[in-house]
Amino acid sequence: MKVMLEDGAYAPTRAHETDAGLDIKSRESQIIPAKESAVFHTGVHVELPKGTAGVLISKSGLNMKWGITSTGLIDEGYTGEIVVKLYNNSGYDYWVEAGDKISQLVIVPVYYTQVELVNTLEETDRGNAGFGSTGR
Repeated sequence: MKVMLEDGAYAPTRAHETDAGLDIKSRESQIIPAKESAVFHTGVHVELPKGTAGVLISKSGLNMKWGITSTGLIDEGYTGEIVVKLYNNSGYDYWVEAGDKISQLVIVPVYYTQVELVNTLEETDRGNAGFGSTGR
């Protein structure tokens, strides 16, 4: 995967060779107020491999310890800057320093299916049983 960095940006890296996610770091310092969100411009641009998408996923440590979450989708054709929106679900302000790991980028295969409009769907065991339908 090709990566281009703006001034002050940090290259995506894996802490361990077998980590699924590439750590994305902040290139700026700012506070995420309690129960609010903040946008971080990373200065990172990627050229994703054909037939893939990039998924931004929360860092588990930030989520478990501080209630900081993120999510996002990068389409194959997008080569603009990766911008991460962090949500502070805790009751305390959280300070992010430039160079801190704020999210992780996971590259996943994509199946480009065509949409076919129909009047009915095939019957399945589950059907329309949704939230909580499998019990506790």
